[in-house]
Amino acid sequence: MNPPCGRCSKAVYPTEKINCLDKFWHRSCFSCEVCKMALSMNNYKGFGKKPYCSMHYPKSSFTMVTDTPENLRLKQQSLLNSQALYKEDFERSRGRGFSVVADTPEMQRVKKTQDLISNIKYHEEFEKSKIRSDAPPPENRQDCEQQPMFRPTAGPAAPAAPAAPAAPAAPAASAPSGGARRFQALYSYSPADVDEVSLQVGDVIVEPQPIDQGWMFGLNQRTGQRGMLPANYVKLI
Repeated sequence: MNPPCGRCSKAVYPTEKINCLDKFWHRSCFSCEVCKMALSMNNYKGFGKKPYCSMHYPKSSFTMVTDTPENLRLKQQSLLNSQALYKEDFERSRGRGFSVVADTPEMQRVKKTQDLISNIKYHEEFEKSKIRSDAPPPENRQDCEQQPMFRPTAGPAAPAAPAAPAAPAAPAASAPSGGARRFQALYSYSPADVDEVSLQVGDVIVEPQPIDQGWMFGLNQRTGQRGMLPANYVKLI
């Protein structure tokens, strides 16, 4: 049995049947509900199981809600709930000890600059440590500080007013044992105490006097300073 047409309610035969919008239509009956323009399966728009053209397709309308006291109360309640949730999330994130920072182009530039500065400082510290590692460390400095009785109490000249290296004012008898020997600095050395002398590579040390293992007492000809110096920083010439 042939089904009825959705528009004229007459029987629809298979040769002219259109199955659309859960109904069967004659080709001539399948038209817009408003302007009666003939439609096809490619250009129709359905609304309420009725065909429409693009021009007369019903537009969806929104319902305006009046700001009644009840609606205003609900709005205020929703706002308070949102603020409570925001504060709770904020307190929870603050307990983690960090805050989220947007990865903007400016932040990326600052991060790249900080990385470059860190690399430069790392290479500077590495080069300094490499230079310091070339020289052997002083030995038994702590033993020398704990045994001050090994330090000489008298010398050919007073430490406060050292004499010129070439001045013959001091008699030969007052020179300490081994004063004829001379040492030359192999490494640079910065004094760590007031009773030590500074060294540069090539400095000549005269009037040497052994103090303890790893330390000696002498006069730097270049600076005129007299004091303690590490024995493994110099060699006999």
